Amino acid sequence: MKPCSFPRIGIRPTIDGRLGGVRESLEERTMDQARSVARLYEETLRYPDGSRVECVIADTCIGGVAEAAACADKFRREDVGVSLTVTPCWCYGSETMDMDPHTPKAVWGFNGTERPGAVYLAAVLAGHTQKGLPAFGIYGRDVQASTDTEIPGDVRNKLLDFARCGLAVALMRGRAYLSIGGTSMGIAGSVVDPAMWEKWLGMRVEAVDMSEVAGRMRDGKYDPEEYEKALAWVKQHCPEGEDDNSPETTRSREQLDREWEDSVKMALIARDLMIGNPRLAEMGLGEQAHGHHAIAAGFQGQRQWTDHFPNGDFMEAILNSSFDWNGRRAPHILATENDALNGAGMLFGSLLTHSAQIFADLRTYWSLAAIESASGRKLELPLVDDGILHLINSGPAALDGTGEQTDADGTPTMKPFWEITDEEVGKCLEATTWHPSITEYFPGGGWSTRFRTKGGMPATMIRLNLVDGLGPALQVAEGHTIDLPDEVHDALDQRTNPTWPTTWFAPRLTGEGAFRSAYEVMNHWGANHCVMTCGHVGHLYLTLASMLRIPVYMHNVPEERIFRPSAWNAFGTADREGADFRACTNYGPLYG
Repeated sequence: MKPCSFPRIGIRPTIDGRLGGVRESLEERTMDQARSVARLYEETLRYPDGSRVECVIADTCIGGVAEAAACADKFRREDVGVSLTVTPCWCYGSETMDMDPHTPKAVWGFNGTERPGAVYLAAVLAGHTQKGLPAFGIYGRDVQASTDTEIPGDVRNKLLDFARCGLAVALMRGRAYLSIGGTSMGIAGSVVDPAMWEKWLGMRVEAVDMSEVAGRMRDGKYDPEEYEKALAWVKQHCPEGEDDNSPETTRSREQLDREWEDSVKMALIARDLMIGNPRLAEMGLGEQAHGHHAIAAGFQGQRQWTDHFPNGDFMEAILNSSFDWNGRRAPHILATENDALNGAGMLFGSLLTHSAQIFADLRTYWSLAAIESASGRKLELPLVDDGILHLINSGPAALDGTGEQTDADGTPTMKPFWEITDEEVGKCLEATTWHPSITEYFPGGGWSTRFRTKGGMPATMIRLNLVDGLGPALQVAEGHTIDLPDEVHDALDQRTNPTWPTTWFAPRLTGEGAFRSAYEVMNHWGANHCVMTCGHVGHLYLTLASMLRIPVYMHNVPEERIFRPSAWNAFGTADREGADFRACTNYGPLYG
């Protein structure tokens, strides 16, 4: 996707329309407020390709319906996907408000006593609520002088959180989820529901049979030069680990080499299916060159593919990572086992943070007592109360998940690709070994990644579930990755397949509900899979979910960090979780 095709943020400076002294005295101050927010956004926020976010400001301040309509026309021409209204003063609420039902919208009413910007904020939010057009209210905690052009810290945070989530909504709209294959092993999440993608996310579902991948492999419908480049890169940077197959099921060196070749071809083909490739048009494959305009995809794999062909582990691991043989680049979201619901969660996390996402099974709860029993070691672990969760996948996870990238303080992290250094790419590759897949599981062969995520990384675990009669609903758990001593890790890890990547995760406990213990988090989880996003970004997931009208039924985000449309208050202020459900049910899916 080219930068010019990304949605822009529209900024609407509204004003008291009374000419004869009032409006004239406010014109410059109002437009300055709009320009200050535009600078904040353009200096701080990025699109998925790393380019800077673009803002569009209304040509004039908006004092009434005619100017509101002119602004709406400009926003349509300029591909505005997110709308922010700003004002330092009183304005005529229902005459100046944004009426687009599908555009995420917020209002910043300046907190200054000289002019009643906060009064307009309350009035226009009431109008939004009355008209069924939820909007986020941004109101600074501290009173400012009318001449103060600084954006206070609390206002800044809300402006940025709103914009990040609003852009995620806008970036999904009109794109596709590509289902490569169908349902994997009866997993409910891989029963792809087009209605969910269409009504809640504004996306379409595209589907191709896995025979398309096999046919392109057989007929050479991929860039042969890039294939040779990728294969050479793999031989240099993807070290093989131990073969844990029995002597009877060990595959020959010749067979393993063919599996590497096929695995690389699969990665090229899956990417081309998602986003297209102009090189294919040069090869006379004009139809295939287009791709499916997919911003996320899933690969069924098991079992109709993996009984006969190499598994998708290399393909999924490398496409979900922030780098490959062509260098650093944005991850291509590709869900294991075509779990489209986990694919949606990965897409959310990627758009909110621009970093790679870890796809994993939520495999096991380990109490401290159970760890001691299995390893013979009594442990006291920082950030761990009663136990930890074993996040492990029967196959791939983004290589960023090694934790070999670090922030300025040296803490393990997962960065946007434009912040990752070449040295960090090398460390991620060196920390990963590639093992011949277990033949009993994968008769067609293939490779499995192995790494262990470094501990101490702030992280957020999420899962999007689909509930009959309700629709999609989200779970969110903030916590940290955990380091275990090598001998303890081995004692626990060897109890399952040792060729799979592992992340030890401790959720932050609150003493209430599902967060009374790590065991209760595991016990309340809604599916076998989860997504792990780097950072304590649960609040962004909650904000995004409210924009899409997806309720959140389990989270440990402190209340002071929760930011939802002001209309949610009308559905209850004491029981925030219940109010979220009532509001989402009342408004229905964003595109329903």
